[in-house]
Amino acid sequence: MKKIILVLAMLIAGTISNAQVDVITKHNGEVVKGKVIKLEGFTIVFKYDGEDAENTISKYAVEKIVYGKSGRVEEVSEKIVVSKEDDWEKVIILEDKAYISGLKKGEEVRGKTGLINYHTGNTGDKKAEMKLKKAAAAIGCPFILMTSDKTTSGYNSNQLGGSQAIKTGIGYKY
Repeated sequence: MKKIILVLAMLIAGTISNAQVDVITKHNGEVVKGKVIKLEGFTIVFKYDGEDAENTISKYAVEKIVYGKSGRVEEVSEKIVVSKEDDWEKVIILEDKAYISGLKKGEEVRGKTGLINYHTGNTGDKKAEMKLKKAAAAIGCPFILMTSDKTTSGYNSNQLGGSQAIKTGIGYKY
């Protein structure tokens, strides 16, 4: 009889502790079980179930969190679907490596203005950014981690007068 009571107590304790586990659902369908420590601006700090090390995941990679203790569901981010170059306006440029945690690395992308370019610095920069986003959208990447952002100007830059903006980055997917 004592053994039955002990087994039942262990089962109930296991069920209660399991209910306290937070479930992080990523946009790619992957499920992470653990404990959410804190939500920051663009990242989530959590511990895997049964571990003590803190891990970080980008909010962009996470669809929702179901908190085990309360059962509350928190929608974290909407999935960005980029299937062709025309979707370039949906592409998000990220400037911090922490924001790509949990995303899958794609190809390098590049956007630049032409050699004969009489744009002002600001319009040339916007044109290069648009080309960068179009390059990422063409390969189905809704995110770009910016790796280089250069603008050259004046007579020495391209021998023809204007300025040239060159932006490079790495595309990321879910």
